[in-house]
Amino acid sequence: MSHDHRFLSSSHDDNARRTRAVMWLTLLAMFGEIVMGYVTGSMALLADGFHMATHAGALGISAAAYGYARRHSDDPGFSFGTGKVGELAGFASALVLMLVAVGIAGESLVRLVNPTQVAFDTAMAIAAVGLLVNIASALMLGHGDAHHDHDHDHDHDHDHDHDHDHDHDHDHDHDHGHTAHAHHDSNLRSAYVHVLADALTSVLAIVALLAGRFLGWVWLDPAMGVVGALVILRWGWSLLRASAQVLLDRTEAQVAEHLRREVQALPGAQLADLHVWRVGPQACAAIVSVVGPVEPVRLRSRLEQVGQVRHLTLEVLQAAR
Repeated sequence: MSHDHRFLSSSHDDNARRTRAVMWLTLLAMFGEIVMGYVTGSMALLADGFHMATHAGALGISAAAYGYARRHSDDPGFSFGTGKVGELAGFASALVLMLVAVGIAGESLVRLVNPTQVAFDTAMAIAAVGLLVNIASALMLGHGDAHHDHDHDHDHDHDHDHDHDHDHDHDHDHDHGHTAHAHHDSNLRSAYVHVLADALTSVLAIVALLAGRFLGWVWLDPAMGVVGALVILRWGWSLLRASAQVLLDRTEAQVAEHLRREVQALPGAQLADLHVWRVGPQACAAIVSVVGPVEPVRLRSRLEQVGQVRHLTLEVLQAAR
């Protein structure tokens, strides 16, 4: 029988809708800031508008990734479905985020060395509007699985036994079981981090502008820019590393250990080979090869209880007599 290789998050469509909404909200705010920047002649307003454009672009990448993954979810050309498209988008967005942080740090260092005149009242109004947009965007994205998610879907199992005239038997079991506590959706997480990064820069800017306006601490504005850039770099690196591990099929250690324990719990069973990797935000694929006097049906009944394993290939080899 054929297999369903749809390994998208259970909240995929909902996450896509909210990401698109935040993208359009960001684009609207960006457009307004750029237009008003030209009308008022405010360089601060123009700079913030173009800075917001980079985040709108990253959100566009996330929205496009959701659409692509959904459109090609049944494409047989993708061996394990399109569940990792979001990881690719997350990786690209993390690179954009880190480049933005480097740009902010560079500009802030230049202004520390060569202070410029700041229109405090106008700049504070800009930062306040930007912060309100970011808060609204974060609320829209924060209810998804940007942090964590749970899936309780139960799919069907497929078991294929193949008997040979050799001195060992092979059983190939393909199980699509249920998932437990799920992995982050890196695509949604990248959108969420971009919004948080923008909110952080707005908060730091407001603090620095207030200090400059009422205490005369003009130096605090670029100093806060450096601090914000370092925090954003840390967020970007964390997202880059997490998405890269999934793209490189890094072993899902907790799931692998759970499978190993289930095999070892059967008398005489020896684990010959084990591969576990992530194929979607809430799905892992696994290849398990076991040697020993093990009943395939009994072993399958144990392994199908392991959470997050949605595509299981099981091989049971009887020891040579």
